[in-house]
Amino acid sequence: MAITTLDGYIAAIKQRVIYNKTQVQTSVANIPFSVFDRTGNPGAGTLAVGNTANGIVPTDATAGYPIINAFGGGATGYLSKVEYSNTVLCNLILYDTVFSAGAYAFNADVTLASQPSFSSRVPGGNDYVGLELWLETASAFTGNQSIQINYLDQDGNAGDTGVVATGVAPIIARMFQVPLAAGDNGIQRIDRVRSTVSTAGTFNVHVLRPLWANRIILANYSGIDDLLRTGLVQVFADSALRLIVQADSTSTGLPRLNVEISNG
Repeated sequence: MAITTLDGYIAAIKQRVIYNKTQVQTSVANIPFSVFDRTGNPGAGTLAVGNTANGIVPTDATAGYPIINAFGGGATGYLSKVEYSNTVLCNLILYDTVFSAGAYAFNADVTLASQPSFSSRVPGGNDYVGLELWLETASAFTGNQSIQINYLDQDGNAGDTGVVATGVAPIIARMFQVPLAAGDNGIQRIDRVRSTVSTAGTFNVHVLRPLWANRIILANYSGIDDLLRTGLVQVFADSALRLIVQADSTSTGLPRLNVEISNG
C-alpha cells in the first residue's frame, strides 16, 4: 500500500515522534554537530558505536534514537509533517542513520567484514542514491585528521574517497561529511576505514539518508513544514532518526522536533 492522494493522507494512521534535547552541545560556528549524546527525549545515546569490525544497522530500538510504532500490515510510512524549533540560530537536518561503525582510533586501518546490509532502509530495497558518508567525533582529536574510506557506490562498484584532510583537530561531537569519489552519488557498503596524521582521538563512520532540513531564523523561532514541504519522503518503522545541528554560534541550543509519520 502507499499514500498517493490527499484522501489517502487524511485517512492514514498517524503518529507523533518527539525529538527534544534538553542539554546543549558545545559547537563551532557554522559547523555541523551531533546532539546524539545529549539528554532529552529520546535519552542520550553513546557516541562510540561499539563495533569497528563489521558495523551495525541502528534502529529505533537502539539507545539514543526515538521510538517509532510499528506500521500496519503492508503499510508504507511517510514523513508528513515536522514542527521544529531551537533556542539558537541554526540549520536543522534530520537523517535516518542506516549504518554506523566505530569508534575508530586516530590511526585506524580497519578492513570491515560481514557488514550487515541496510537495503531494508532504502526505498525499494535497492535505491542507494543520495546516501551520505559522515564522520562523527567520539572523543576529541589532537592534530588535524585525514581520512580515507573504501566503499561500494550506489551501483555496487568499488569506490574510494582518496585521502581527505579535514583541516582541523575535531572536538567531540563534530560532524564532517566525507565527499565520495567523482561520479558517485550514493553508497551501499563500507569496506575499509583509514585515519592518519592526528595523534589522539576516536571517531565513528555513518551512512546517513537525508529526510528533512530547515533553518531557525531567529532564536526561539518555531515553524511547521506540512506534507507539501516534507515531500512525503519515505521512512520505515525501524528508522533511526538522527538530528544534526549546524549552529551560527558555539552552542547547538536546545532543538525540538515534533515529527508526524503517516502510514497507509
